Amino acid sequence: MPAVDTVSRILPTATDAPRRHLPVLLAGLVAVALAVSMWQPHDLMTWFLETVWILIGLPVIVLTWRRFPLTNLLCCLLALHALVLMVGGHYTYAQVPLGDWARDTFGLDRNPYDRLGHLMQGFVPAMLVRELLSRTSPLRGSRWLAPLTVCACLAFSALFEMFEWAAALIGGAAADDFLATQGDVWDTQWDMFCALIGATVSLLVLSRVHDRQLAAVRAQSV
Repeated sequence: MPAVDTVSRILPTATDAPRRHLPVLLAGLVAVALAVSMWQPHDLMTWFLETVWILIGLPVIVLTWRRFPLTNLLCCLLALHALVLMVGGHYTYAQVPLGDWARDTFGLDRNPYDRLGHLMQGFVPAMLVRELLSRTSPLRGSRWLAPLTVCACLAFSALFEMFEWAAALIGGAAADDFLATQGDVWDTQWDMFCALIGATVSLLVLSRVHDRQLAAVRAQSV
């Protein structure tokens, strides 16, 4: 029986195989979608500014995977966030057709896709920050993990707003598509508030599932 147990730990089971293959499938999906989104975008510079996080993040994840594999939950969230960024980069956030439909259907004042993008800017990085802190710091299981995660997400959101500010100063009117303020003088505040809501909801909804997957990753590393 010990020999059987040893083999079962080494060979992937029917349930293990999909878990190991999922990150590869997601990486392939993101790469293909990125190429498609680059085809005749509304504005190539806007596309680049919106997708630069993918262009940097995907190679980093691939290069560090053997040393630091991510949970499948985080991989799915990152892939979903990448798709949201690519759609916004291809059309610009103010002109995404789905957002136009929502605006016209529900009588909104603006295309709401930008709000979705900033909700995702909190929702997904919350799990990324939580995973990094849980695995590389003494905060695992600490009551400080959640509030510090939210603070990190808000800090990133504020940094992104300063990035947009710099783009506006450098690009002038040419940066309007990237800013996607749509005439709202409170757009910056709304963006950070959406990130705060996204991060909070993510922690409330996904923390237990995330903890189980983190435990599985730790068991595999042992």
